[in-house]
Amino acid sequence: MMYDLLIIGGGPAGYVAAERAGHKGLKVVLFEKKSLGGVCLNEGCIPTKTMLYSAKTYENALHGDKYGVFAENVRFEYDKIVSRKNKVVRKLVAGVKTKMKASDVAVVEGEAWISGRSAKGIEVVCNGEHYLGNNLLICTGSEASVPPIPGLGEAGDVVLTNREVLELKEQPKSLVVIGGGVIGMEFASFYNSLGSRVTVIEMLPEILGNNDYEISALSRDIFTRKGIEFHLNAKVVRVDGNKVVFEKAGETRTVEGDKILLSVGRRAVTRGFGLENLNVELDRGGIKVDEKMRTNVPNVFAAGDVTGFSLLAHTASREGEVVVNNLTGKDDIMRYNAIPGVVYINPEIAGVGETEESARAKGIAYKVARLSMAYAGRFVAENEGGVGLCKVLAGEKYGEVIGVHMLGNPSSEMIYGACLAIEQEMTLEEMKEVVFPHPTVSEIFKEVIFEF
Repeated sequence: MMYDLLIIGGGPAGYVAAERAGHKGLKVVLFEKKSLGGVCLNEGCIPTKTMLYSAKTYENALHGDKYGVFAENVRFEYDKIVSRKNKVVRKLVAGVKTKMKASDVAVVEGEAWISGRSAKGIEVVCNGEHYLGNNLLICTGSEASVPPIPGLGEAGDVVLTNREVLELKEQPKSLVVIGGGVIGMEFASFYNSLGSRVTVIEMLPEILGNNDYEISALSRDIFTRKGIEFHLNAKVVRVDGNKVVFEKAGETRTVEGDKILLSVGRRAVTRGFGLENLNVELDRGGIKVDEKMRTNVPNVFAAGDVTGFSLLAHTASREGEVVVNNLTGKDDIMRYNAIPGVVYINPEIAGVGETEESARAKGIAYKVARLSMAYAGRFVAENEGGVGLCKVLAGEKYGEVIGVHMLGNPSSEMIYGACLAIEQEMTLEEMKEVVFPHPTVSEIFKEVIFEF
């Protein structure tokens, strides 16, 4: 049987592309060796946010007295938090399966192998069956990076990645997080909220390195007050059992934890499925693609984390859509200037576009304005004693919005408005004419505009 599109990998890039292609009448087969939804749904975005919400609910109950609400003997049951996480994942995986069926996508569970291409088309083998297609979309995702730190292997199950930490049956009393990026900080926030002693070791001068520096520093201050211990500009030199040895300011120090979470980034999965049989070009560890997600090999595309570029689920979904649009006659390109990033800690961080640091590095002339979230009445009403900030960057010459960065709940639900402004190249003067609902925290965006 000949397919219009073969897709390897059922994560956000793969299943969204499959759904869009199926709706447009293409004959599609999707290969997934584990569970539909990929890392995001099964080992990342969804399970972590489910657990973080449980932690936020617990914190709210503990501190309800600030709002005139009093509860006694507030407690949590870790196993039930994990159980609910698993239930949510199962429900959403089933939802993806339903979408595939509704879109007439053939789903094949098993490890796919690219055997090559011929005059007949591109051939993929899975479970002993051969599949031919006119086009191939590679969405094999990424996996946790494991640096060659001495002692990691010998530490056994003390050392965890994002996958293993989600399967813990008991809450660790103490946790050492190696890496203060998004994943590391989300788990640090979760366990800190539940009362674990958390230490974060980061080799850079600040946590959350790709975020706005000012907001990252403010967030770190908040979590320091909550009890998290940070070691910045620190290099881990070895692991001795449940102890992490690191160098900082010329000194060798040691910190101990019941568990050690390794969170130093992710790398594209480009091996184990026959990619070499197509001579696809790689770039910095990922598959090299152009603005239409095309590889150097005709009719072969790549989307999602496997490109090694923007390792975010929503980026992956959009990249998959770009592929399908071009295959079905709509000229489309992938743009990365308005990709939002969110850190689901408590309080949340959300940002899109240029930061002050990236603008300076690119030589972009900009102007900036900022306001405390307390300028939004809704924020004050719902965040007693809370700290927050909204920061807007605009081009110096034309006044177009080029970056928006927020700290404070619910930043994740507001940042899309900034994405639209950047995508549509809206100016500060145009933004002033947009009517925001009152009272909402989102009004802070417009308030900052009037600060320029």
